[in-house]
Amino acid sequence: MPEGHVIHRAARLHERRFGGERVRAWSPQGRFSEGAARLDGQVLEGAEARGKHLFYRWSSGEILHVHLGLFGKFRVHVSDPPPPTDGTRLAWEADTGTLYLAGATIVELVDPTAKEAIEARLGPDPLVDEPGDAEGFIERLRRRSVPIGAALLDQKAIAGVGNVYRAEILFLAGVDPSTPAKEIEDPAARAIWELSVEHLRRGERAGRIVTVDPDEVGARSRKDLTRAERLYVYKRDGEPCRRCGSEVRIGESAGRSIWWCPACQG
Repeated sequence: MPEGHVIHRAARLHERRFGGERVRAWSPQGRFSEGAARLDGQVLEGAEARGKHLFYRWSSGEILHVHLGLFGKFRVHVSDPPPPTDGTRLAWEADTGTLYLAGATIVELVDPTAKEAIEARLGPDPLVDEPGDAEGFIERLRRRSVPIGAALLDQKAIAGVGNVYRAEILFLAGVDPSTPAKEIEDPAARAIWELSVEHLRRGERAGRIVTVDPDEVGARSRKDLTRAERLYVYKRDGEPCRRCGSEVRIGESAGRSIWWCPACQG
């Protein structure tokens, strides 16, 4: 499932390309025909993200809510777009390009009240990082007895963190993923929040997740890292920790695999 940096990046890039443009919208698949008809001929006024949710604001007052889920994908074509696939739920075209959306879990039109209700169910978003968000995150951890590895996938605790970031951030914070969330002391909880802000912002700018310090693998910059060098622990079970050489382990938390270094996170 795309993590928060992907969603925020999509909002920024889609607004840059299509903002202020009048679009022709349709549903090649047919499952969003009514909604597409309501968007057809409208001007995109803006796009924003909260956690893993996307909201597009239109001149008609409509708000398009998208959650990509596990299989959702956008395809944007600047010119000469190929025909949309049979699974394309929503398509729109403007003078600046064409967008196809397929496989998303949620594609719906909502009003401002419904949008606010969706956002109210979410925890603070590191890519928004409003005043008080760090404290709000810490308070949410205090109310959770589940392991911190599970808490970080709870979108009501923190919005936008997914399986890759939770493993990498816990490694960087030196926190064992099995530690009960409510037992995480405030300095460690704040470090988790600040690392989430730092790395999700970096991921949003770069369009990929890179957490490794280039110096630790003998590279000059993050751009020089190979795909195999970009992460500390995620999907590296059985391999040596990049920092201490201990064997990276794999376990399960919140129904998902999680990786950690028993020495660095002991």
